[in-house]
Amino acid sequence: MTADHELVQRLRDGDESAFAELIDRYGATMLRVAQVYVRDRATAEEVVQETWLAVLNGIDRFEERSSLKTWLFRILTNRAKTRGERDGRVVPFSALAGQEAEGDEPSVDPDRFLGPDSPHPGAWAAPPIGWPQDKLIEGETLGVIETAIDQLPQAQREVILLRDVDGWTPMEVSDALGITDGNQRVLLHRARTKVRAALERYMNPEIAGATA
Repeated sequence: MTADHELVQRLRDGDESAFAELIDRYGATMLRVAQVYVRDRATAEEVVQETWLAVLNGIDRFEERSSLKTWLFRILTNRAKTRGERDGRVVPFSALAGQEAEGDEPSVDPDRFLGPDSPHPGAWAAPPIGWPQDKLIEGETLGVIETAIDQLPQAQREVILLRDVDGWTPMEVSDALGITDGNQRVLLHRARTKVRAALERYMNPEIAGATA
């Protein structure tokens, strides 16, 4: 019996601890995803509450053809999209993601590469470097990462949070956010590049200054 199936059975049996487990596991991410589609946090919280009610009312009809997480977030995003459209949110997330993925911003700063007059045009002028793992998990370094993520454009921020913080698969992200796999990959690449650049500026200010 899979963990998902066991949890579903407990939910069907009215096990309150199973519902609490589901909230602990997905509640914060649900709120964040809902905020992608609606105007404000208060509305997102309403959407999340509506989703929980729909889950409890529909758990007996859940056929387990997809994972419990996929089913849950499909309900959430459908309700959030409907609420966003009803409340007149100006730009749908899918359109915003498409604009960010298809824009002409370089994935890596052009100044990181040697120019056409160089013996090796297009090669790295200041290549990415590795950092010791203990340095990456220091509190101050984690703060730099969090700040860099917070400063990303909305679509890039949401994709990197789902992929690298929450550990979602590409398919799960594309399905939940209603974007193509190609857009998801471009957004993730650009987000990771910007976060890495912020880390380089923090850890190697002399290199960042030379290539700024």
